[in-house]
Amino acid sequence: MRDMKNIKYILMTFITTLILFSCDKNFEEINANIDDPVIIPSSMIIGTVVRSTTNEIYSTFNGLECGESWVQHISMIQYNDPERYKPRITTMDNLWNRFYTAASNANQMYNLAVDEGNDVNQGIALVLKAYCFATLTDFYGDIPFTEALKGPSEANFTPVYDQQSVVYDGIISLLDQAMPLIASGNGSTSPGMDIMYGGDASRWLKFAYSLKFRSLMRISWKKTDVGSQLQALVNSGHLFASNNDEAKLVFLSSSPEANPIYETIVAGGRGEFKLAKTFIDKLLDYSDPRIAVYAQKAVNSGEYVGKPSGYEESPLPGYGYDDVSAIGKKYLEPTAPGYILSYTELLFLKAEAAKRGLISGGDDAAKEYYNAAIKNSFAENDIASAADGYMAQNIVAYDATKAMEQIGTQKWISLFTQGFEAWTEWRRTKYPALTPAADGYINEIPSRLKYESSEVSINTENYKKAIQQQGPDELTTPIWWMN
Repeated sequence: MRDMKNIKYILMTFITTLILFSCDKNFEEINANIDDPVIIPSSMIIGTVVRSTTNEIYSTFNGLECGESWVQHISMIQYNDPERYKPRITTMDNLWNRFYTAASNANQMYNLAVDEGNDVNQGIALVLKAYCFATLTDFYGDIPFTEALKGPSEANFTPVYDQQSVVYDGIISLLDQAMPLIASGNGSTSPGMDIMYGGDASRWLKFAYSLKFRSLMRISWKKTDVGSQLQALVNSGHLFASNNDEAKLVFLSSSPEANPIYETIVAGGRGEFKLAKTFIDKLLDYSDPRIAVYAQKAVNSGEYVGKPSGYEESPLPGYGYDDVSAIGKKYLEPTAPGYILSYTELLFLKAEAAKRGLISGGDDAAKEYYNAAIKNSFAENDIASAADGYMAQNIVAYDATKAMEQIGTQKWISLFTQGFEAWTEWRRTKYPALTPAADGYINEIPSRLKYESSEVSINTENYKKAIQQQGPDELTTPIWWMN
């Protein structure tokens, strides 16, 4: 990532901080020497990183137009080029720039925490940095990592692209460095500045462990030694143990701090985002009571109706605005949380790990985790009492002979509105089986995003090397960890 952009966003953060702290009624503080250096608390950067990245992921141009439509949770009545695998160039560019900026901010937080002697915040900064790079490499594949985030004194406008295996080794290393720092108890995080965990270091530690578990599962088809590491994480007792531990941002009740889905669909009046036929049909086939939470009944028929995915004609005859189910009201609330990593997803990952023999327990443990994940998803959707009846159905009840498909399908259902995570996990497991868009610009569901536009001209040599080592800079080029 080019450093000037990183510096610009860091300076914007500092300026905002100065404005916030300038509102003081104390005359002496107002008239403090303006030449004195301003020290930014490291805790303050947590909110910048968490909010900026979650806003970007949950933007309807990203999470809905791309992620949710590509996994066929959502289908658009109009303006459906992204659903047909022609994403906006600005979407891909903004994701790249936003997450590199966030990683740079996390780097700045680490340096500030070092100056403060605050080990806890050093660890949190490393976790945030690991999350940013994990997201970037999951979207694009090979990316600048080892030469990224150089400071102004060692500016590097043309960083090399590291292979994804190298990036993931670095992510795991960042998390391994973070864990003992957070656990040390040396230092603390300001509760008022920590918008995710309110200053609770024990929950940041659980996030670090759980993010490492997800990262290891992401690369588990390519790495042969992840089992012992996964088992160590299970044995540690530091993985998420409830919804109270999961990593999420609870948005506020009014713009611009509300959930971006609310801001676009409700406040912005953009009603073209409807439920996809693939998703509605699956919920109906499974007699899934979550359908009443995920979807609203179509205005014209009073039934749950999904729109077929990826047709060029829009509106598609018979599938106008009032013919198709809208997103359920619970998911259109301004305060609906934005998930970074949920407890439900972790339980499904543990179920898969047990089934594949990566952690102990075999099918007995896999069944236990699988059932717990479904129950938790039902509880999250305020229908906990319906879970047992749902799981009693033959199509849902754990079956060792088709467990991988069951786990993958139920995870796909539970990740509704978590568009990019649903797409990433689908790319990894390929469950459930999905048919590509009917009139797609390409004939398969995308495997990656294209690199940021200006990399072609500014970082030309390394961009070309990345293409040589990974494959063409196209949506169809598979990335390293895909099965």
